[in-house]
Amino acid sequence: MRLTSLRLAVSALLALLSAPVAAAPDALDATLEPVRAEHQLPALAAAVVKGGEIVAAGAVGERALGSGIAVTIDDRFHLGSDTKAMTATLAAMLVEEGRLRWSSTVGETIGAAFPGMVPELAAVTLEQLLSHSSGIPGDTAEMMNLYFNVDAFDHGPSARRLRVIDAWKTKVPVKPAGSPFQYSNLGYLIAGTMIEAASGHPWERLIRDRLFDPLGLATAGLGSTVTLGRLDAAAAHMRGPDGSVTVRAWGIAADAPPMLGPTGGAHMSVLDFARWAGWNAGEGRRGPALLKPESFRTLHAVHTRTPPRPNAPPGTPDAGGYGLGWGVVAFPWSDRPLLAHNGSNGMNLAKILVDTERDLAVVVLTNIGGKAADDGASAVQQALYERYR
Repeated sequence: MRLTSLRLAVSALLALLSAPVAAAPDALDATLEPVRAEHQLPALAAAVVKGGEIVAAGAVGERALGSGIAVTIDDRFHLGSDTKAMTATLAAMLVEEGRLRWSSTVGETIGAAFPGMVPELAAVTLEQLLSHSSGIPGDTAEMMNLYFNVDAFDHGPSARRLRVIDAWKTKVPVKPAGSPFQYSNLGYLIAGTMIEAASGHPWERLIRDRLFDPLGLATAGLGSTVTLGRLDAAAAHMRGPDGSVTVRAWGIAADAPPMLGPTGGAHMSVLDFARWAGWNAGEGRRGPALLKPESFRTLHAVHTRTPPRPNAPPGTPDAGGYGLGWGVVAFPWSDRPLLAHNGSNGMNLAKILVDTERDLAVVVLTNIGGKAADDGASAVQQALYERYR
């Protein structure tokens, strides 16, 4: 009996020793540091995922400029509007469950909470909101006044979203001539509220329970990246008109108001961001099976065309097509249109690129906004895609 047990133990050990060992990801620090220095970025991180495996990753620079505290590969970075694809994914889950339809309207889903809503706004569909084709404009001065006001201290995120919609309910959506595309954060705020009504839960709970946790995104969270009183992640930075840089680590100045979560409130490490990107690149070919393959294809397909926007603000699309939370862009250096999105709250910048045919994705993150950040991150994104495709 003892001899048999010993033989079994030896066999198990030999099998373990002979099993193939996954190769360590390529280190990208040497690629990233010259770009970080050239564009004067506090920190820069990137990762490549292929076939569901992270094949390259790196993070360089400081958590806060002048702090002397180096970023690590596990540091949290802000995703900005790259969160929109996550909001659209939550909507797809509810569509699969029959709680929503892509054709569900604002009026039938949440209209009862807003007496006096104009019929044109009530008729806007979930698909139109998520593809920026509803006729609701991009951020206007009036919208910004609704987002940034003293309500932040009196109401939670869901309640504030309701108050913003109530203040906007008499505005008639207007679609521009040519393309209906208008990059609308308010549209995603309304979509997030529809998701809350259909599910019976706050958006903030849903994204954790139905995306972050099932996908194993252990570093994922909402709002500013840094724990109050610590420098334990990549802190936000604001570059002034004179070129000076201010660290915005904590408090309400470190991110947009929490009610804008569905439009751009998530953060996570570059490795977890790569895992999210790789899950989308697989389009249901591997787990976790949170969505059917046809739902991925609906999210990733072009739903509206985006007209050229010269000098588009970093974080917003400048041309191509738009799906549901995803841009579909034909880059001059790619041989096919790719899924792509940028995200920025003005103090951070995130880029995601997904090639579903090659099952390949590239993510790039930095903890400062603006053109220099966009230029540097774009250069890294292109170089890594060309290297690993």
